[in-house]
Amino acid sequence: MSESKLAGQFFDAAIGLLERVRDEEAPRIAEAGTLIADAVAAGNRLFAFGAGHSSLPAQDVVYRAGGLALMNFLAVPGTAGVDVMPATLGSALERVDGLAGAVLDSSPASDGDVLVIISLSGRNALPVEMAMNARAIGLKVIGVTSVAYATGTRSRHVSGTFLKDHCDVVLDSKIAVGDAELSVDGIDAPFAPASTVVTSAIMQAVMATAAGELAARGLEPPLLRSGNVDGGHEWNGRVMQEYGDRIFFRH
Repeated sequence: MSESKLAGQFFDAAIGLLERVRDEEAPRIAEAGTLIADAVAAGNRLFAFGAGHSSLPAQDVVYRAGGLALMNFLAVPGTAGVDVMPATLGSALERVDGLAGAVLDSSPASDGDVLVIISLSGRNALPVEMAMNARAIGLKVIGVTSVAYATGTRSRHVSGTFLKDHCDVVLDSKIAVGDAELSVDGIDAPFAPASTVVTSAIMQAVMATAAGELAARGLEPPLLRSGNVDGGHEWNGRVMQEYGDRIFFRH
């Protein structure tokens, strides 16, 4: 099989997943966007969390041109980014009980804020505990996960539950267990994961919904502009100043 044909198959698979999410998750994407708009309008804060490669879609909506300035990355040291050494440490930390609670206790997140938790499998202790503890202190939790893992795998949290069981809104990425869209003769392992493409699109769809909801209420969405466009730095400086008490990534 030619390499170009495999590339086309991957694009087709990713497009198919995006279409499914667009059509099947639309009501919940709208609900998630409304939750975020409610928090912005009420003076609350926004946070996003993900571990391992699930941290990539979370980071994609933080300090992002065209994105909401109020979205903060809730960092768990050692779990985000491929620069963690050794790389296997991040995977191990996702299974540590108590870590999420310690992070939340030392974070600025509080009652009324919104936390988006991204976890493809939703089975590890860290995202499950993060959702449980966040709701216990009054946060609204939006979970972005593959619901298929809840029936195709077993939970690694002591409760036996998954991320999806502890959220106010669940957005299903539709990714199959194993996160690999292609398999061919002569290659023993399946390959070509699409979870980052799909989950990032879900996150941007939610942010767009929130911005539109705020505008519909007569409120200016606190959006950032590109620093590579004339006037962008000045615009962003004004937004940072106006909302400085709800932005934590600049300190």
